Amino acid sequence: MTSLAKTPALLTRTSVRPAKVGLVAGGLGAYWPQFPDLLPQLRRSAARVSERLGAIGGAEAPIELVDVGFISDAQEGAQAAERLRQAGCDLIVGFLTTYMTATMLLPIAQRSGAPVLLINLQPTEKMDHVTFDTGAWLAYCGACPLPEMANSFERAGISFRSVSGHLEDDRAWQRIERWVRAAGVRGGLRHGRHGLMGHLYPGMLDVSTDLTSVSTQLGGHVEVLELDDLRVRVERVTESEVDQRKALARELFEVDGSVDEEDFAWGARVSVGLDRLVEDFALDSLAYYHRGLDGEQHERLGAGLILGASLLTARGIPVAGEYELRNSLAMLIMDRLGAGGSFTEFQALNFADDVVEMGHDGPAHLAISARRPLLRGLGTYHGKRGWGVSVEFDVKPGPVTLCGLGQRRDGRYVLVTSEGTVVPGPLLRIGNTTSRVDFGEDPGEWTDRWSASGVDHHWALGTGHRAADLAAVAELMDLEFVRV
Repeated sequence: MTSLAKTPALLTRTSVRPAKVGLVAGGLGAYWPQFPDLLPQLRRSAARVSERLGAIGGAEAPIELVDVGFISDAQEGAQAAERLRQAGCDLIVGFLTTYMTATMLLPIAQRSGAPVLLINLQPTEKMDHVTFDTGAWLAYCGACPLPEMANSFERAGISFRSVSGHLEDDRAWQRIERWVRAAGVRGGLRHGRHGLMGHLYPGMLDVSTDLTSVSTQLGGHVEVLELDDLRVRVERVTESEVDQRKALARELFEVDGSVDEEDFAWGARVSVGLDRLVEDFALDSLAYYHRGLDGEQHERLGAGLILGASLLTARGIPVAGEYELRNSLAMLIMDRLGAGGSFTEFQALNFADDVVEMGHDGPAHLAISARRPLLRGLGTYHGKRGWGVSVEFDVKPGPVTLCGLGQRRDGRYVLVTSEGTVVPGPLLRIGNTTSRVDFGEDPGEWTDRWSASGVDHHWALGTGHRAADLAAVAELMDLEFVRV
């Protein structure tokens, strides 16, 4: 899996909740007295799986492995089920080392409340047919119970997924890692705290989100915030802290000559206050908007958020403008997959070059910029009140993925994605994060299909081709998945 470019060195990435992955290995106990060498070999395989699972993730997407050992019958399976239930796993991996009955694993899937991934990894690529006896063959027989497990899961109303391969099969481990990373996203959403500050952009019907639907479909908590929660923290920022934040911004950004010094200082002050708001409410993401009037304090606060929002987004705490809560969640999904995820919408279609131009003013994920990002001064935020500094960059050329979180007529969420390629070419220089994306087809036809998918006005744009990862996330979250 390609990985997100590192967070800028001057920024400290937020501490990410580890994905809690349970592991249980097993085989049929009736074999052990018949074939004395079999169980020790299977235990060695189980130890190797535990080792490789524990090495998945790293700092970007850490995991906590809960290995409950090896089971040989239904009674031991029930004991493992209870231990895994108590652990509160985001994903349980069941390792079929040889044949085992469905009664050994079904209780684990039923009681844990977590999705289960069954893996069948035989010791090597193939058997040695000349020298193998029955005991040696049984170590390669993990595929044997897979149909039984699938049928039993179906009849129990439990989603079934599996990965088959051999112990050192990198293709199989890539698929396993995909499920583990998806489980990390699931855990991040189920345990996340998501801020919503200000009010809806007037008239944007698609952006409106029933807060209960977030908790019921994705899990987690939505913290409703006032602009005054930010105002009181901004008022406490010292001049020394403003100077330090401006110095940080000058290190990270190229500061354009259009930036007014007073607006720059205000953006730095709001950035420090925004950091405190996020820390005080323990937020994992934030969406905001405030219209304001005639330069009053709340209008200035809303207009001064772009610098601080971009710095937070780069640290792994995505911030979306225009009160687009589901977009900040889509940005969080992409960030936790190691793809970045910038606040994005349509800008224009280029039929001469067959590209779709997209981007947005406001929060941006600095780690996916093609070059040192620019701070540009804007006297007007189009469609909004206020003025100040905005972030401008283009996403690095190469594969990219869009991720949007839409909503159906019945209220159910839908995860929408499309893969494309950022290609070089002329871009607007208006304080937006802009990209030219080639989707391999007529841009008008692609735009029509994307718009009909159920996606919202905004989406997250991240690096790498991630559709398969997002499909895994959708399955574990029980969301409809649409790929355009």
